[in-house]
Amino acid sequence: MAERILLVEDDARLAEMLSEYLGGAGFRVVHVTLGAAALERLAAEPCNAVVLDLMLPDMDGLDVCRQLRTKSDAPVLMLTARGDATDRIVGLELGADDYLPKPFAPRELLARLRAILRRRGNGAASEAPLCFGRLEIDRAARTLRIDGAERTITSYQFALLVALAENAGRVLSRDTLMDLVKGEALEAFDRSIDVHVSRVRAAIEDDARHPRRIITVRGAGYVFAKAQD
Repeated sequence: MAERILLVEDDARLAEMLSEYLGGAGFRVVHVTLGAAALERLAAEPCNAVVLDLMLPDMDGLDVCRQLRTKSDAPVLMLTARGDATDRIVGLELGADDYLPKPFAPRELLARLRAILRRRGNGAASEAPLCFGRLEIDRAARTLRIDGAERTITSYQFALLVALAENAGRVLSRDTLMDLVKGEALEAFDRSIDVHVSRVRAAIEDDARHPRRIITVRGAGYVFAKAQD
């Protein structure tokens, strides 16, 4: 079946163009113009990914993303006409997987959308879970547990955690991590990896301010500790 994309965009001409373009690429696009309508549709019918404009008539796209994350782990691609990197950083902190500034080429949106969907699909093969003390990373099921309790992170953050865990004990630079995680991701700005690492730490560390699993190596990058707990 075609993958279902929820497009949240109030610009009628842009939405029509994207719906036609993505439909031609094999996706089934459901379009809404309001944030509240997007949340209602997600509650009624799951989707494979969300393309979310940050500037909506009824509510801020960041608020939509925040509420969406309490109901769904579907990958989110943010669209923003705002030039301030702060909005993109906040969006990532709230759980978005990628962002695309306006204006953009439809081809780039399609590539980014396929990238976040591939990241979600990777790991479907039967791979043994990665276990580090109380932490279990199940790559096949794409689940993360601490003491058996599941923790929620975005698909991008899960891929980042897997990249770190599969290279436990090695210091990985930000550039290396971006290459590993976004073998599909097309772009990242300076602070994006740091933002995602902070979100992963919030999910897996007992005290994110004093991490014991993902350690910062000043001037070099991050290392995932082999010995934990």
